[in-house]
Amino acid sequence: MKDIREPVYLEDTLKKIEASGKLDYRSQAIPTWCPGCGYFSIVEGVSKAMTELGLDQKDTVCVSGIGCASRFPFFMNTYGFHSLHGRALPVAAGIKVANDKLNVIVVGGDGDAFAIGGAHIPHAARRNIGITYIVFDNGVYGLTKGQTSPTSVLGFRTTTTPYLNMDEPLNPLMMMLSYGASWVAQAYAGKPHHLTEMIRQAIAHRGFSYLHVLSPCVTFDKTSMTYQNLNLAVRPLPETHDTSDLAAAMAAAQDTKALQLGVYYATERPTLSDGLNDIAQRARCDDSRARCRAVSQACLAGTACSRR
Repeated sequence: MKDIREPVYLEDTLKKIEASGKLDYRSQAIPTWCPGCGYFSIVEGVSKAMTELGLDQKDTVCVSGIGCASRFPFFMNTYGFHSLHGRALPVAAGIKVANDKLNVIVVGGDGDAFAIGGAHIPHAARRNIGITYIVFDNGVYGLTKGQTSPTSVLGFRTTTTPYLNMDEPLNPLMMMLSYGASWVAQAYAGKPHHLTEMIRQAIAHRGFSYLHVLSPCVTFDKTSMTYQNLNLAVRPLPETHDTSDLAAAMAAAQDTKALQLGVYYATERPTLSDGLNDIAQRARCDDSRARCRAVSQACLAGTACSRR
């Protein structure tokens, strides 16, 4: 009799969820992803992380491109921008530059991020724009019914590679580290508690933060990035890993056989907004000095002199 567990009632569970406050960040729209998709964990993780950080919905914007991940803003009770294929980052950059007080969260898939949108990533990273970029990597184009993507593994069979994929997959973590991203981490949709913590840290970071999320596509990938395979492959970064050591972060990222979870690299440096604010301040000072010189010269010449 001691082994009998207490019953769990749906009504009690719903009350606990409502009391947590995380539903405040969810819209009334129900996610339309395939049952079992890892993206459900990401929506839950973002909602919970925003709750823990106490972010105001009116000061938060979710931006997406095109793909399975692109409907993400519809499921969040924040401002949202469903942009063009591969153009989520420049849209997000414009939003952040226009209003630095906003919390800007960008979401996208591996195709949207690293194929058509790949050229925007290095500039967002090197400029250290104060946005969070969460990429849902399932190693396949899911929305268009299962084609090879930039992160598909060698030997992967899809409709576009019936004789197996021959292209080496990109290494997103190495790309971000080499581009100068100031915060880089990896999580797994099958470990929702750790995923939530990584999302929380990414949003809290001041600067460009990149979170790579391994997320199985249960519909179009039955052989590679499955829950069964990833459950065996993922492991945490060593406790001795120094997140301030860029070389150590790159060494860990290069070990593609070991899918290590956690923060690879974190550093603090001026953001794009810091630089723009500094330019504006110096420009105001230069303009003020120029006006003072003009008035002084006019007074000396006797052509005009007024109190200012």
